Amino acid sequence: MRVLIIAEAGVNHNGDIDIAKELIKGAAKAGADIVKFQTFKAENLVTRSAARAQYQIETIGGNESQYDMLKKLEMSDKMHKSLLAYASDVGIKFLSTGFDIASLDYLRSLGQSIFKIPSGEITNLPYLRHVGGFDKHVILSTGMANMSEVADAINVIERSGTKKNKITVLHCTSEYPAPMSEVNLLAMKAIAKELSVAVGYSDHTLGIEIPIAAVAMGAIVIEKHFTLDKSMTGPDHRASLNLAELHSMISAIRNIELAMGDGIKRPSESEQKNKYSIRKSIVAKRYIAKGEKFTIDNIDAKRPGSGISPMEWDSLIGTTAMHEFKEDEAITK
Repeated sequence: MRVLIIAEAGVNHNGDIDIAKELIKGAAKAGADIVKFQTFKAENLVTRSAARAQYQIETIGGNESQYDMLKKLEMSDKMHKSLLAYASDVGIKFLSTGFDIASLDYLRSLGQSIFKIPSGEITNLPYLRHVGGFDKHVILSTGMANMSEVADAINVIERSGTKKNKITVLHCTSEYPAPMSEVNLLAMKAIAKELSVAVGYSDHTLGIEIPIAAVAMGAIVIEKHFTLDKSMTGPDHRASLNLAELHSMISAIRNIELAMGDGIKRPSESEQKNKYSIRKSIVAKRYIAKGEKFTIDNIDAKRPGSGISPMEWDSLIGTTAMHEFKEDEAITK
């Protein structure tokens, strides 16, 4: 199954439509399936006095509130429609995460067919009900959540009208960047087993190895933040990939897809031709006269594999040579 790769532009456009378009173009060139942004109105998302998260303080500095930070990162209706059209032009699917109910309705009005639920909304009952009522494909991030909270969110979405086979749950660690020791990638498999749901991984670590490992462990969706320049001002640039890294990650994931195969152990088409030269046959260790019995002292196993397999060694020992064999000559019955 082809992995769905979401290049998370998020708010790394810094409110600038030209930067946003460069992000879209970069994601398409890197081979991502989807480029994703974030849709919200600051007044619907956060109180005016809410403090920023610690990582946001560390990356941006200053004393502005979370509201003031987010207000500068809102995308207008015009920007949404322009980016949606531009994404179509360059051959990549546009997606945005709605962080409030009004934003969800707006994205639905634009024809969005997949709805990504961010980790912060996993305990937001009205929000979950609203998304579930759309009966669209849902991708649910689970940062900061325990298993029972994930199960509760899925149940709400299901009861609201979306079947479980339309839900993909992303394991996630909501720290920016996420420490390797706190990734707990095996939790992704636990979610799949315990909740009987398709799973993926939303990554906030530095580097590309963890998403690649997640694909090898069964992730069908990978989400990863990216930026044009990690040194830009903004809350998420520092924990994002640059375009070259995004390309490397996607190339590696596509290779892993090819390498996973169907799980049936059998010789591959390309290796069939190597059996003759790499496997061994039973040969004469020294000259063997006609009528001499085969013993561990006069036979050996050597390449090529053109004769009797060494797996028949025991049945050959003690039998009589029907004719003479020169040293290294393949034994025949």
